[in-house]
Amino acid sequence: MQKKQSKKQGEQGRQGRQGERLTSLLPYLIALTSGILMGLTVAPVGAWLLAWIAIVPLWVLVVTSAKGKNQFPPAFFWGIGFHGVALFWITGIHPMTWLGVPWLPSLAITLFCWGFISVLGGVFVSIWAAVMVRLGGQKPWLRVLIGTAVWCGLESLWSAGPLWWSSLAYTQSPHNLVIVHLGQLSGPNTVTAAIVAFNGLIAEGWINRKGTEGTEKISSVFSAPLRFVNKYLVAATGLLITLHLIGFILYSRPIAQPPEAALKVGIVQGNIPNRLLRSSEGFRRAQENYTSGYITLANQGVDAVLTPEGALPIFQRNLLETALVAAVKEKGVIAWIGAFGERGDSYTISLFTFNSKGEIVSRYDKAKLVPLGEYIPFEGILGGLVQRLSPLDAHQVPGSANQLFDTPFGRAIASICYESAFPEQFRRQAAMGGQFILSSSNDAHYTASMPFQHHAQDIMRAIETDRWSARATNTGYSAFVDPHGRTLWISGYNTYETHAETIYRRQTQTLYVRWDDWLTPLLLISSGGAWLVIRGMNKFTNFRNP
Repeated sequence: MQKKQSKKQGEQGRQGRQGERLTSLLPYLIALTSGILMGLTVAPVGAWLLAWIAIVPLWVLVVTSAKGKNQFPPAFFWGIGFHGVALFWITGIHPMTWLGVPWLPSLAITLFCWGFISVLGGVFVSIWAAVMVRLGGQKPWLRVLIGTAVWCGLESLWSAGPLWWSSLAYTQSPHNLVIVHLGQLSGPNTVTAAIVAFNGLIAEGWINRKGTEGTEKISSVFSAPLRFVNKYLVAATGLLITLHLIGFILYSRPIAQPPEAALKVGIVQGNIPNRLLRSSEGFRRAQENYTSGYITLANQGVDAVLTPEGALPIFQRNLLETALVAAVKEKGVIAWIGAFGERGDSYTISLFTFNSKGEIVSRYDKAKLVPLGEYIPFEGILGGLVQRLSPLDAHQVPGSANQLFDTPFGRAIASICYESAFPEQFRRQAAMGGQFILSSSNDAHYTASMPFQHHAQDIMRAIETDRWSARATNTGYSAFVDPHGRTLWISGYNTYETHAETIYRRQTQTLYVRWDDWLTPLLLISSGGAWLVIRGMNKFTNFRNP
């Protein structure tokens, strides 16, 4: 009997330990799951509504476990979940055998790129959680203010480097254009602040849901569940309605379309697979597709034709000998041609303006290069370990950060591929007189979700700068976008297409274009000031009441 009782107690002990292990794993699972939900807000799923609740579990975990030892690892898993899912398209670069990279090293490079950026996202969220725990204190409203400010500050810091793409703001593009219009006030961090603050208020409402701090009893003729109203949930609802109302007012403003500002632009989507670009067959097809597309559009009466990044994968000195430039001389229609520029022994990815005589009158060099894809970070260390992935053997260099792109139709805002993720590139050019956006890209080596995310980024840039945008890509998605972010036309994927649309040159300046991101410093200063005041008051109270 005693042995049976001991055996039963031992079994209960094992079950208890298993239950404890499951309980200890639960925060990690919750954080990872909610991070994955945030990752599903962008293409290919596009469940943008999830952004307004996906931070709530993370926030609750951080606040309720502030006195424990494991609050940071769950935050790390949230960041991995979000960035890992949102940027899963990175794996589309494999296999890179067409670049001469063997299959196994190609897989290793691909997993390294995807894993590194996902881990970086985890570190980002862990830092946010650490600051929340250290400075958040016991005041829910202060936690919301600090949490919003720090998240925006960290996104600004990350976007200042070379590895940037997955802002919280882009979870709303292109589906919720009303809220994306907040970007006209202070850039994408305005949208990020809205998402974080709303999630924070919902989380604080959950944390303070039991009728203690944060709840008010009200008389009501409604059912029993409505006898208590949580003031944080009320604040969250009010904030959401107010922000969407502001966005709707901005979205509803009419767009002036004076005839003298009209510009009929044609786009050629050549649909040349990247694996062919290094071959003579690929170059032959590129010349044929872009030349015939240019002639088709010129015959339709366009004012100019835009081609994608690297449409003709040759150096500037060889462009004048191509059939495309010969067609420009014959038809007399302006062309923006993607090719390679030269700078000493190095080269740039460039967009050239050819006038009606077939002469180069301006050039824009890509300033934001893709790490590993277009240059090797810390090349002295990694150069011998990582093979360069660009289609040319020469050394690629970035363009100047302060370039301007003047055309026969006035100054344009130029962007080449990866630069679409960096709003400052567009803001600066708009502030310097850029009147319309020319976005030239080649996303052929990724799956379809990446080009659609890329399109979503360009939509945000069009809204923030209040400019019309023409977007030409190699294999899709090419598009025309108006200043309200509405897609006037979008191409198919992996298709050869030509299309013409009338856009309008504009000289308006949004608050963001004029004042840059003023909201993030304001949030950081106000939250820091509030924390110092409360800390000082607490010290004074402790001194008065020892």
